[in-house]
Amino acid sequence: MANTSLLINSVPVAPLKIIALPGCEKMAETINRYIVRYRQEIVSQAPHKKELYGYAEQSYLLGCQCPRFGSGESKGLVNESVRGMDLFLLIDVCNYSITYSEYGHTNHMSPDDHFQNLKRVIAAVNGKAHRINVIMPFLYEGRQHKRTGRESLDCAMALQELAAMGVTNILTFDAHDPRVMNAIPLRGFDNFFPTYQFLKALLKSCDDLLLNNEHLMIISPDEGAMSRAVYFSNVLGVDMGMFYKRRDYSTIVNGKNPIVAHEFLGDSVEGKDCIVIDDMISSGGSMLDVAKQLKSRGARNVFVCTSFGLFTDGLEQFDKYYEEGLIRKVITTDLIYQTPELLSRPWYQTASMGKYMASIIDTLNHDISINKVRDNTLKINKLLEKHR
Repeated sequence: MANTSLLINSVPVAPLKIIALPGCEKMAETINRYIVRYRQEIVSQAPHKKELYGYAEQSYLLGCQCPRFGSGESKGLVNESVRGMDLFLLIDVCNYSITYSEYGHTNHMSPDDHFQNLKRVIAAVNGKAHRINVIMPFLYEGRQHKRTGRESLDCAMALQELAAMGVTNILTFDAHDPRVMNAIPLRGFDNFFPTYQFLKALLKSCDDLLLNNEHLMIISPDEGAMSRAVYFSNVLGVDMGMFYKRRDYSTIVNGKNPIVAHEFLGDSVEGKDCIVIDDMISSGGSMLDVAKQLKSRGARNVFVCTSFGLFTDGLEQFDKYYEEGLIRKVITTDLIYQTPELLSRPWYQTASMGKYMASIIDTLNHDISINKVRDNTLKINKLLEKHR
């Protein structure tokens, strides 16, 4: 861990417990294994830490349930006492594989259902826990972050609800627009990026990738992803290009103006490997169009790196583009639900985030600076030295 010396010389704010809401159990188990290992290593260097109550445990997981009545209504239950605990609640609002019965019909849980479950569990523990932290990798309603007409501001309202219920810190990954934190200026809001994990997964799955300016280029698929692409290109020392979306503002389809075309700004991509980086793949249409345009301009290989792979329109188009050689790899994190079908695809690679999340949780539990954990530059430079 980046903060080992600081962790040895500091004391946790309270005993650590992790609550995985329905749909997050697998990730919570991974995080738990890493934290157990971290603390065993710290205890071996500082034996006195073992005397702290709840410090060196075999498990930091605390069970919860959200049972449903036949009408579809629900309640939150916590399986053991949380008094005085530093709680980290882990939630995946995109896990639609969880189902429940309502009047004999089977419903898949929506992001709204998951968010209601989160509030139920907070209500079950509030007033007893020392501190409540929410880890929401995919920020609920994060794409509805600003008002352009007579619209609701769902993300801001959700954050204010959590703050009003006593949540101290909200942790998310690659927020669509992190400025939404302005809705809760007196609460902690931390936004992390999986840039290092992207590069690690790329090098693991593609052994012929050359990380230099003659053979590689970073691509932003739209103006909103510019900051991500600028950082990635700077830390790798390569050029960057950008597409911008030309929209038909005279028409509204599914609540937004349809994209007419993607226009490219940047140097030639001919013969280069191109890494397209963004926060998410929703239906995938825009990303596939960008990949097609890059190949038409002579790009050697197209790699897609996004934090969240929703694939709302299925995987068939990605299969087709892979078979036609228009994309080589798609890399997304395991921060949200991944279907078995997705994991089986030859064009797909997971960027594992469990170790990173465990480091974040352990550092915050000790109430010390997370700058070293947040900063990807040092880790990327070490990885590049090893690769070269």
